[in-house]
Amino acid sequence: MTLRPSALCELLCLALLRGASWLVPGRQREAWWREWRAELWHVRRAYAAEYGLWWMAEREAAAFCLGAFPDALCFREQFKQRRIRLATTMGSATQCVQVLFGLIAISYGVAMLLPDVLAILHFSAYRDTRNLMLLRDEHSSDDSVPTITAPQYQVWKGRRQELFSGFAYYQIAQQPMVLENSVSVTPLVGSIASMSSNLFSLLGLRVRFSREAPGSLPRLILSERMWKRRFRGDPHIFGRVVKVGSNPAMVSGVVSTGAWRLPGQVDAWLLLPQDMGFSKDLGFVVARLQRSHAEWGEGWHMSAPTPAGTADDFFCQSLTERTRGPGDVFLFAVLLACLALPATTSLPLGEYRASSRRVSWFTRVRRWSFLGCKLALLLPIVYFVSLDLAHIRSGMDPVTSEYIQLMSAFSVCLFGLRWSLRDQRQRCPVCLGKLSNPARVGQPSRSFLAWNGTELICVSGHGLLHVPEMATSWFSEQRWLYLDASWEVLFTEPAFETPGYF
Repeated sequence: MTLRPSALCELLCLALLRGASWLVPGRQREAWWREWRAELWHVRRAYAAEYGLWWMAEREAAAFCLGAFPDALCFREQFKQRRIRLATTMGSATQCVQVLFGLIAISYGVAMLLPDVLAILHFSAYRDTRNLMLLRDEHSSDDSVPTITAPQYQVWKGRRQELFSGFAYYQIAQQPMVLENSVSVTPLVGSIASMSSNLFSLLGLRVRFSREAPGSLPRLILSERMWKRRFRGDPHIFGRVVKVGSNPAMVSGVVSTGAWRLPGQVDAWLLLPQDMGFSKDLGFVVARLQRSHAEWGEGWHMSAPTPAGTADDFFCQSLTERTRGPGDVFLFAVLLACLALPATTSLPLGEYRASSRRVSWFTRVRRWSFLGCKLALLLPIVYFVSLDLAHIRSGMDPVTSEYIQLMSAFSVCLFGLRWSLRDQRQRCPVCLGKLSNPARVGQPSRSFLAWNGTELICVSGHGLLHVPEMATSWFSEQRWLYLDASWEVLFTEPAFETPGYF
């Protein structure tokens, strides 16, 4: 069987049109194909009658089909510009996610600029904090105020213990520091903690660039802040001798930012050998509880001997509260916000009934994935914003900071959850674009016969959203109405869009 030349040319022309149709966006491809195929039939018929020769008519038809490619490219470019403009104007899902990522970056950047937040994020917990106890006088309710004398500490340390396995002591005072053989004669005044040599080992605190001092020379451990600000992070300073007050000491290491969680702001720690050299000032006692008494809890009272030979009452407080990270407060605030959400806003997203046009599983999964993505990105925003607000002022009391973080995390999380649900209701379930062109429908007096409220439309022609003015038993939630393919011709031009209702 042999094809006639005219039939072969007709197949080639149809193949050209079919190839050009793949340049047209999918939703308009079939209509474009039908239109150009009808035009091809008309061109072949007209030129065949005019020229009378089949090959001249087929030449004109082929030239006509080649013109379909520029038309398809032009149509595709117009559709792309329309999609970009609608995404920018109506608020695309991509734009929403980009804004959330931007908020995460800003809140995290602010956290990196706040020293207290930076210290919390890099904090490494002490060893077995549940059994680390801070001892204070029974009559003092503030654990940040020193109440224990050095002789009292010596009495406890010298007695045989069944309750505690170890004691450590420290005092905080402002003292000058001068490097030996230094050009500068101006002393550096800082907050120095004179402490027993076993305090860091009792806490399980790691010291960087640690060095041992010769003989009975005390060791001076710098805080990372002082090392970088006062000594400009010089690594050659370790091993040098510095005069603290009137006594020499050797610079023997650095403690990382945020590692110190005990009471008092400290710039450097002076480790006293054999616990000799404490002043008459009051200080703090840290003790490690025997594991056999771990069930006693985080706070309890005890009666202990004093240097005068009498007994006095003391309070033992676990370091769990002081070493607790911000994650526990954050999770508690998120839980409270989730419990309060149903009382402040409606949880259902509306009624989305089945339509004649089948919605693909990918479209349905994308819609719920978008909601889940917003909720997932909301959590780091709440976390970093609450930390920034709680530690915006340096040196704030830890308890006050926790309350500020709790309240701010709860408020921001509740607002964010409400916004996520509200934003989801305002979007088309197919393209996830913001709905627009609000129109009033019905009258309040006809609520029992029909419905009255606001009608919004998807500018891509996917459907209409009906929001009732007053909730009734037969129309209590917003409803989505899918539009079938016959409506597509009305949405080829984007000139009708107006600001949204929400």
